[in-house]
Amino acid sequence: MSHTDDELVTAARTVRAHAWAPFSKFAVGAALRLRDGRIVTGCNVENATYGLTICAERVAVFKAISEGVRPDEFTAVAVVADTDEPTPPCGACRQILWEFCGDVPVILATPAQVKDVHQLRDLLPHAFDARFLGR
Repeated sequence: MSHTDDELVTAARTVRAHAWAPFSKFAVGAALRLRDGRIVTGCNVENATYGLTICAERVAVFKAISEGVRPDEFTAVAVVADTDEPTPPCGACRQILWEFCGDVPVILATPAQVKDVHQLRDLLPHAFDARFLGR
């Protein structure tokens, strides 16, 4: 893992402490690296009606977009979940990451150490992609 990957995982670990997970107690942090080296982070935010909960990965993407980042500026993502084994993004997050970040490396880590690195295409084979619809 490179020095920049270490920084990305550290950012995800740090933001994980801000997770609002009073119901599941499952804290997750995500960090997105941009082409210019900046890192945008997000944590999961739960709601009593689980359907309104938003995952850390989507918080990070939507935060970046709301701050003016364009989809072609993402180069990698790190996800740190409060688990013993690495936890990949849920299906909805995989789709959002694909649409906004493309086929980026996804670093899956635990609070203790990095466990896995995957290309997003391997986590979301045959992704739905509006680019294929001729838009």
